[in-house]
Amino acid sequence: MAAAAPPPPQPQQEGRGEPRRQKVMVAVDESECSRYALGWALRNLGSTLAPPLLLLTVQPLVPVGYVSAAAFGAPLGTVPVAPDLIKSMQEQQRQLTQALLDKAKAICADHGVAVETIVEVGDPKEVICEAAEKKNVDLLILGSHSRGPIQSAVSWERQ
Repeated sequence: MAAAAPPPPQPQQEGRGEPRRQKVMVAVDESECSRYALGWALRNLGSTLAPPLLLLTVQPLVPVGYVSAAAFGAPLGTVPVAPDLIKSMQEQQRQLTQALLDKAKAICADHGVAVETIVEVGDPKEVICEAAEKKNVDLLILGSHSRGPIQSAVSWERQ
């Protein structure tokens, strides 16, 4: 039995009884959970979204050491990486990212929602938090990958 989605947050009221528009960011990737989170946001928050809806995707760093070892069958760090191989991997990642964002933008367009896309590179946990702070969002929406509570824990402590 699947757990029901939480009810949408209730924005604070502004003058004249109109709901306050919220700046919302949805972090998207290729997972089904991500598509569900985007759909949930569009179905439940449409009238309270402050345009544009922010769509963020995070590209992983290209692990050059592993590329070297995998490409040439040598121990890490012993063989230089061919620049063409790195360029090819980066281009493939760019194409995959663009296809993902095009699909997400089409879903938003079907709901009549304007979007701004953001592509960052790095560790998703860190990059998502940094982007949400930088863009000063009111609500950050993420899909759950059905991990247990300990695996899903993210430390919010700042040093």
